[in-house]
Amino acid sequence: MSIKISVITASYNNIATVSDTYHSLREQTYSNIERIWIDGASSDGTKELLESLYNSNNGVFISESDKGIYNALNKGIKLATGDVVGFLHADDTFNDKHCIECIAKIFSDPEVQVVYGDLVYVKKDSTSEVVRRWKSKKFNKSLLKSGWMPPHPTLYIRREIYQNLGGFDENYKISSDYDFILKLFLIPNLKIIYLPTTLVKMRVGGTSNRSILNIFNKSREDFQAIKSNNVGGIRTLILKNISKFHQFW
Repeated sequence: MSIKISVITASYNNIATVSDTYHSLREQTYSNIERIWIDGASSDGTKELLESLYNSNNGVFISESDKGIYNALNKGIKLATGDVVGFLHADDTFNDKHCIECIAKIFSDPEVQVVYGDLVYVKKDSTSEVVRRWKSKKFNKSLLKSGWMPPHPTLYIRREIYQNLGGFDENYKISSDYDFILKLFLIPNLKIIYLPTTLVKMRVGGTSNRSILNIFNKSREDFQAIKSNNVGGIRTLILKNISKFHQFW
């Protein structure tokens, strides 16, 4: 039997981009995909558009008030029935129609537990224009002290790992994905595969960089995650932020 992959999307008032995201997932060549969309009771027409696209035959759609992005993603994880779980955020698209097929092929090895790849940031109104390139690298544990992390939207994980780790810590408002990644990559003896290809296009203008206050809060939460997972201190935080500069060239 082929690997079943659950792809979770969370949205809130994303009417301008949800159609692109939805069709990017629908156009994937891999057939055994479980599509789970969690909407936070959008009021801009997002909810109504998604209700017209989703039915019982092509995925799960829920729209209700939530407590933020990580609460929504945790809802999706609890609903997921796939062997593997990943995310496609409501402003993002896959780089091409073969991305899930490539990921599934790697997971056909039952010993593989984690797969990640590369990501590009694109202009909000022109997804063919690349602004930054987040090229990752093969994992080794020493990278964590230098502030390294893989692009979270490219990260696919066996579902039982989410069950064991308990999903995302909702006490974080911006950096729970980083906290989760640190917990994940500190697990001993995981078989982790880096797929050196672009998997996701992410529109610029995400929550963490939307204002000076958000940048400050993200740095504060990143530091909290670094300290609570014992992977370093202020040097790790500085290196994490500096590492973004090379993505522009």
